[in-house]
This record gives sequence, structure tokens and C-alpha cells, in this order.
Amino acid sequence: MLMTLPNDDVLYEALLARDPAYDGTAFVGVSSTGIFCRLTCPARKPKRENCTFFSDVADCIQAGFRPCKRCHPVAPAAQTDPVITALLAALDADPMRRWSEADVTAMGFDPSTVRRSFKRHFGMTFLDMARQRRLASGFTTLETGKVIDAQLDAGFDSPAAFRAAFARLIGTAPGNFAKDALLRAAHIPTPLGDMIAVCDKRALHLLEFADRKALPAELARLRKMSKGDIGIGRTDITEQTAAELTAFFDGKSAVFTVPLVLHGTPFTRQVWTALRDIPAGETRSYSVLAQAISAPTATRAVARANGSNQIALIIPCHRVIGADGSLTGYGGGLWRKQKLIDLEKTYAQRTIK
Repeated sequence: MLMTLPNDDVLYEALLARDPAYDGTAFVGVSSTGIFCRLTCPARKPKRENCTFFSDVADCIQAGFRPCKRCHPVAPAAQTDPVITALLAALDADPMRRWSEADVTAMGFDPSTVRRSFKRHFGMTFLDMARQRRLASGFTTLETGKVIDAQLDAGFDSPAAFRAAFARLIGTAPGNFAKDALLRAAHIPTPLGDMIAVCDKRALHLLEFADRKALPAELARLRKMSKGDIGIGRTDITEQTAAELTAFFDGKSAVFTVPLVLHGTPFTRQVWTALRDIPAGETRSYSVLAQAISAPTATRAVARANGSNQIALIIPCHRVIGADGSLTGYGGGLWRKQKLIDLEKTYAQRTIK
């Protein structure tokens, strides 16, 4: 969706006020320095006559401006938002806490501001994110226990509320999972958030962050493609996936050997294979990726295939960035994409040495 910016006088007032409402949707190029910034940049404010406003990073770069080293306009905005940083740290420290707006207020934050910031960056509120963290714990209990145990572990007093919340996350209520299904869904915790893995005894079919909004639709599509139900539980493939993810996040190995089943058209599978050829620590643009599969005019189709990837991290769609070097959309959130790219730089440096 394109956003129509207000006139330059309004934007200049927003720049002076460091108004976060335009963060990520408006940028200012300063002719006296040759630098472009977010409107929330803490640097000294330029004169009105030296300001040119843009709606995206690419336009700033094409106009000859360099990114500011103080506000990092090319990096995802969530990383520079102190409210988000503080609340994510608090959630990581106490993931089972039943957060409320009163808790947010007690930390010194305005709940409405927090709600807008999280919706803008993650597509969900902070309270929604906290609830999904608790649901992930309940998911783990479901692998070996009863629904009531999972409900209590997730911190829900009401069985109906737990069933409804679980269905929103996974796409079906906990009691509807088949007990003899060949495909098994399991929860895998990672430093970047909980993930859901769907495996059979021979291969991994799906790996996604649990808070991805498209997860219910992806699971429904997987059921249709596999022509079977999905149960809850772990296989040897699940354990291999979890072990390789741990090695990846520990900085020990960026090599994944777990066997995969790719549910897609021949073209999308070709794109996903090309993604796996990008070394850890390197990135590619959509156009370069299109050239790599000998389809230089299919940049948009490559972008769609990249976005439809259902095996996060192992098929590294996070390694695709804009032609101008800026981050582009990522289903797991731009903040995760930035952290993954930063993590993989250590692998690239190791290779150089």
C-alpha cells in the first residue's frame, strides 16, 4: 500500500518534533551535509531550505544522499525504537508473564503509543505477542501431555479462551489434531522467538516463526498439499532441525543438512534452491537472483516465490535485500532479518580468514 505524504511544511514540523508517526515512511535529505535521516533523528535539525523529503530509502540514495550514521535509516525502525527494545527485553526475561496494559504503564510507557509502535513494526500488539509466547509453551506441553495441562502452562484460566487462541495461532483447535497423523507439528524455541516445525519421519515440511501472521494459512495449505492431517509431536527430523538451529544461532555452523520437502511449483522450487546457494554472510537482490536462475525479466515472480517460502532460515529468504542495499519485506519481521544478517556476518568473516 502506497502512503501519500503530507506537504513539506507538515513534514518539516514533524522533523522538528521528531514525530514517530512518520518513522519508516518519510525521510529527509539534507543538502548541506549530503546525508539523509529518519524524521526522528537525534541530530541537530537542519534549516528548512536545506531539506528535501522522500517516501523511501531508494529515492534518497538515487538523489545522491548517504545514510545517517546516527539514526541508521536503512536499518529496520524497530531496532531504533527504545520502547520496543525495552519491552522485547522484558518479554524475553519473563515469557510466561500474563502481561497487561497496567504492566506496560508501570514500566513508564503509554499503552496507546506501545500499541501503535508494535502494530506498525510487527503487525500485532505487544500483548498479542506476549500471548503467543505463552501459547508456544502450551504447544510444547501438548506434545507429551493433555489439553488441560497445555492450557494451564500457557496461563489461560478458560479452556474456551485457550482453544480459541490456539486456533488463531495454528489454524485449528488443539483437540482437532490427528493422533495418528504422518505430519507432526512441534515447537522449537530460538533466540529470535518460537518457531513451529512440521515434519514427518523422513523430512521437514515447514519451519516458521510462531508469530508470523501467515502461519495458519500456511498450515492449511500444507494440509491440502499433503492430503493428510497434521498431528502434534516430534520425530527424529524434528530433533535434527532443532539441533542444527541451535548450532546456527550459537555461531558454530550455517550448514543445514536436514532433508526438506518443497511444496511449490517448479519455478518456486527453483527460486528456493537458488536461495540455498547464497552463502551465509552474503546477500542478493531480487534482480540478481532472477539472473541466477536465467530468468532476468522475472524479478517480481522471484519476489513472490521468495515471499511464499515456508521453510524459514534453512531456505534463507532473509538474504534477499533491495537493489539499493536496504532491507525489504520479511514475513518474520524486519528486525529478525537484520539480526540474521548481522549474525551471518560472523560466518562470512570466518570464511575470509
